[in-house]
Amino acid sequence: MEKIFFSLPGNEELTQSLAQKCHSEIGQTIIRRFPDGETYINIESDVKGKQVILVCTLNHPDEKVVPLYYLSQTAKELGAKSICLVAPYLAYMRQDKRFHPGEGITSVYFAKFISTFVDSLITIDPHLHRRSSLSEIYSIPATVLHTANLISKWIHGNIEKPILIGPDAESAQWVSEIAHYADLLFIVLEKTRIGDENVVITVPHIEKYKDHTPVLVDDIISTARTMIATIGHLKKAGMQNPVCVGIHGIFANNAYSDLLDAGAKEVVTCNTIPHKSNRIKTDEIISSSINQL
Repeated sequence: MEKIFFSLPGNEELTQSLAQKCHSEIGQTIIRRFPDGETYINIESDVKGKQVILVCTLNHPDEKVVPLYYLSQTAKELGAKSICLVAPYLAYMRQDKRFHPGEGITSVYFAKFISTFVDSLITIDPHLHRRSSLSEIYSIPATVLHTANLISKWIHGNIEKPILIGPDAESAQWVSEIAHYADLLFIVLEKTRIGDENVVITVPHIEKYKDHTPVLVDDIISTARTMIATIGHLKKAGMQNPVCVGIHGIFANNAYSDLLDAGAKEVVTCNTIPHKSNRIKTDEIISSSINQL
């Protein structure tokens, strides 16, 4: 089936790359706001009988989902055979339970909404903390791609004597997976509680790793508070300044500059959210997935 790609604003570079790799055209649209704030949509390309690929990473989702919904509905009314949403970063995954009385479980509501207007979804390493798969909340086929191998290759090829650092026991499985692909060293920081509000963080076997470059890895860098705290622990232990790697660089407020100010040697992210820290390309794994649709 012939494919046609459409880029939502801010996703032009990735869309261009994916369309080239899939040997497909890029559709032309007009997406703008009326003076009263309402959204105007015009699809200028022929979509009849085609597989429409909408590329829209979903950081700052509230301002993106209305144009995305209208674009999808317009394409369907104009005869598109199917609609696939490529959302490298998938929003609203953290609120996956009712933590306090009266809260909305917005991950479920968002999944139901997206499932009403696209036929399939491709995303990268969503925050599946209390769920085993996206199929628990999405009623459409949802393909989850993983970056552990890409991150491992980047670390292996760009950092001399790296050692992956897990900030706590919960991170051990995640860090060990990345370490596995390129046979990298990894350690997990140890927490010792000596009082209700006093926790001591230590680096096990620190004497063996002082000549290594620490690499902190997390799936989402939002406020960066955890990474900044970990940098402080590594400094106290006498280790080198670390490289901080994240899959999804949200960088709320001043998180990016805060990381550098705290002592990060470099901050690196995958290109799931456009940012100057993007060093690890996901284009190839996304295009391969699209070609299998």
